[in-house]
Amino acid sequence: MTENTQQTPASNPELPTQYAPAEVEGKLYERWVERGYFTADARSEKPPYTIVIPPPNVTGALHLGHAFQVTLMDALTRRKRMQGYEALWLPGMDHAGIATQNKVEQQLAEEGKSRHDLGREQFTERVWQWKEEYGGKILGQLRRLGAGLDWSRERFTMDDGLSRAVQTIFKNLYDDELIYRAERIINWCPRCLTAISDIEVDYQDDNGELVSLKYGEGDETLVVATTRVETMLGDTAVAVHPDDPRYAHLIGKRIKLPLTNRTIPVVADTHVDPEFGTGAVKVTPAHDPNDFAIGQRHGLESLTIMDERAVITVPGPFEGLDRFEARSAIVAALREQGRVVAEKRPYVHSVGHCSRCRTTIEPRLSLQWWVKVGPLAQAAGDAVRDGRVAIHPADLSKRYFDWVDNMHDWCISRQLWWGHRIPVWYGPNGETVCVGPDEQPPAGEGWTQDEDVLDTWFSSGLWPFSTLGWPERTEDLDKFYATDVLVTGHDIIFFWVARMMMFGLYAMDGEAPFHTVALTGLVRDEHGKKMSKSNPNSVDPLDWMDAYGSDAVRFTLARGANPGADVPIGEDWVQASRNFANKIWNATRFALMNGATVEGELPPAERLSAADRWILSRLNKTVAEVDAYYDDYQFAKLADSLYHFAWDEVFDWYVELSKTTYFAGGEQAKVSARVLGEVLDVTLRLLHPVVPFVTETLWTTLTGKESLVVAEWPADSGFRDEAAEKEIELVQRVVTEVRRFRSDQGLQPGQKVPARLGLDGTALAPHEAAIRQLLRLQPEGEGFAATATLPVAGATVALDLSGTIDVVAERKRLEKDLAAAVKEKGQAEGKLGNEAFLAKAPDQVVEKIRGRLSAAEADITRLTTQLTHLPSA
Repeated sequence: MTENTQQTPASNPELPTQYAPAEVEGKLYERWVERGYFTADARSEKPPYTIVIPPPNVTGALHLGHAFQVTLMDALTRRKRMQGYEALWLPGMDHAGIATQNKVEQQLAEEGKSRHDLGREQFTERVWQWKEEYGGKILGQLRRLGAGLDWSRERFTMDDGLSRAVQTIFKNLYDDELIYRAERIINWCPRCLTAISDIEVDYQDDNGELVSLKYGEGDETLVVATTRVETMLGDTAVAVHPDDPRYAHLIGKRIKLPLTNRTIPVVADTHVDPEFGTGAVKVTPAHDPNDFAIGQRHGLESLTIMDERAVITVPGPFEGLDRFEARSAIVAALREQGRVVAEKRPYVHSVGHCSRCRTTIEPRLSLQWWVKVGPLAQAAGDAVRDGRVAIHPADLSKRYFDWVDNMHDWCISRQLWWGHRIPVWYGPNGETVCVGPDEQPPAGEGWTQDEDVLDTWFSSGLWPFSTLGWPERTEDLDKFYATDVLVTGHDIIFFWVARMMMFGLYAMDGEAPFHTVALTGLVRDEHGKKMSKSNPNSVDPLDWMDAYGSDAVRFTLARGANPGADVPIGEDWVQASRNFANKIWNATRFALMNGATVEGELPPAERLSAADRWILSRLNKTVAEVDAYYDDYQFAKLADSLYHFAWDEVFDWYVELSKTTYFAGGEQAKVSARVLGEVLDVTLRLLHPVVPFVTETLWTTLTGKESLVVAEWPADSGFRDEAAEKEIELVQRVVTEVRRFRSDQGLQPGQKVPARLGLDGTALAPHEAAIRQLLRLQPEGEGFAATATLPVAGATVALDLSGTIDVVAERKRLEKDLAAAVKEKGQAEGKLGNEAFLAKAPDQVVEKIRGRLSAAEADITRLTTQLTHLPSA
């Protein structure tokens, strides 16, 4: 890493009149990368600070959710680097098994081919070609955002090192009997032709049907209801609660299953809720997870009635029909036999869909590979309970415990060709051999490798340590594991966070993969609605970066980042952040033009003005406040604190208060210029992790140093001056009150008004020149006649408004507004005094009227005061 060398700043450094992000950002970022600022040194003696980026899919493009989390991670690592840590932020991508295979299969379909035409080996080669040509677009977009990632350590979940890690941990888990193969119910996508994980299932309310059917004959009948009538072909029991007296006489008996030549038993199971529906439940063990569990408890047969494409395979009239075609045909056949008791259409209910192709998921009994999560989940829960890992915000820990304490075994096999192939071989005589990375697979005739690949979440679960070189004991692993913080959305706490915890604790001898999990919310539009590609509210962050600059997008996202809470965001907010960047630019440019400098020591307190001491006191309080917010992952609060300090206190107050000193010249002007240089130096360093581009340009111009990226993070010097803060607060009160009065009188902001200031004997006396400058107040001249006198902060401000406004017109306007306010007050009081109205009106309506009354009373007070102070015509 290059040292942050001191250069001599230009005597009169100049900046362009306007900040143009497009002309600055790309060049700056490439300079940072070329100089190795983001490259971490495993042999450094500095304390480590590590974040691994949640790997985006190789098929993905940058969306606001990515930009949001990347902004927060970048801010954390930039600050720690400035604090003297050896900061590693490690980039990489996930191979995204299903999504990537679908992309390539779509290409092949356009050529009139399928993957089976190529065969597994050639198809895999084709996917690698696609990855090299099209994959990884998002990594370039992260550069555009300014992400300070260590690109020399970029990883991919299918690269050689990570593939070795996957094979190693599979072998270890298999040998420890924590991986097994069994038939269980899984989420099956008939379009993608694979099992998919819970996180890849999107649930939505669909218009379906609820059909009630009569099973059995004569006195031995009961009614069951279902939304998937076609599954009745696979029913192997009806379940009732053991204490339900309605069905006590049927328990243990067999009843006839309609449309088949089979009879099925009635079983007693406490899973059944006797208060729900008829209290009788059809049991289809091969096509429903709850039914499978009942089947296991009662030794029921599991009948698979569909093939992998959800086509009925049961011999008979419905064989060969798609499941939805069969549904209609079976209802018709049952209706003809008088078996349909009731039908409800539409019946809105939650249905799972494949997140990639939107196909309705089919629960299906299938032979798959599973992780036995019991002991792993126990360890993952204990790591949070005993404080080794902190979840932030703490109230989201309950969600985590709800998941890990009740976790089911994890299906890890996928029926794909792209991914980590399961390292298990089957022999000609039923042998099963699991092969580690340094072992040779069995040789000889009849040995075949398992056709399935591992769930993508399996390899990404190793991400915090596999990316650092595990299973080898590398310098990176020794230096940078465990990582410090995982920044991720609360929506994947179950699916990714818990799995990284399980695998990290298992592989790294009980050392958790991170010390803190900082959970964020989801980015939504300004109305709080979820953004999606199918809705017109979806935003491409690159469009906003083109229009407003990357800093504006970053600051907007950081300012909305309250821990665990969703982030509503609209273009107006990005425009406001762009305005903030412009304000920083313009104010710093003004300061540089007026001699602001960082050269030389900061003058001692006795040489500083009250305004100088005030801003330095506020500066140190802001440093302490920002540090506390960073340590608590309160990004919204730290961004807000910086915004108000920079804009309100530095640019709007201190710079304006100092103008009279600058314009007067002399020794005090030099002192204030040095103080302003100090304040800008520290403020730009504080802002840099969130808005790196504009601050880098300004800071290097101000200081002459090489880069903010490797500058020292500011520390709270401990300087406080409460007296100066109170003194300047008085100035602010006077200026604010008089400005409000001027506005109420219809005066333009730049309109000059003669005034007499009564400041003698107050702390305001030394600030008369500044107060006059800020309020555009002229000295009283001949013929001065005070038409309004304002007492404020122990002083008086007498104004002569004669000749500045059209008194007659202004009085007429104010009297008209006052009459309207009095009328509004009377109407509100009339309604609130009407007992009959209050008895019938909703609470929110009554509250609204009370608000109108309060507003009217405030208007009456304000307008009466204005009329009182209005000069005579």
